[in-house]
Amino acid sequence: MASSNFKETLKSVGAAFFGVQSDKNRERDFTQGKFSHFIIAGLIAVVLFIGSLIAIVSFVLPS
Repeated sequence: MASSNFKETLKSVGAAFFGVQSDKNRERDFTQGKFSHFIIAGLIAVVLFIGSLIAIVSFVLPS
């Protein structure tokens, strides 16, 4: 059940990251979500975003 909650947190962070989070899910997150899950999921999202930017830039720019 804990992994299911973390999966829901990852989905919520991903949706919020792209700006498509629904009000229903936002309310659910504030009432049922764990703060530590959101911190971990947010850090994962930021690392993936920065990593993808670095990969894209290194692919586009000549060496």
